[in-house]
Amino acid sequence: MAIGPIQILIVGILFLLLFGGKGKISSIMGDVAKGITSFKKGLKDDPDAGKDASDDAIDVTPPKDKK
Repeated sequence: MAIGPIQILIVGILFLLLFGGKGKISSIMGDVAKGITSFKKGLKDDPDAGKDASDDAIDVTPPKDKK
């Protein structure tokens, strides 16, 4: 299947709608990118990131019966 001029035109129009100009969609895409960047930065700055969950674990094992 060969790519024709119609398919290239459709892809070009979609690209312009998503990323081009001062449209609402391009600003939304920029906001999404900023949000992802902020989220990744927040994960790096998380003080509990290096903390292991087992440090806070409580032993709830019942004692063994000695018979």
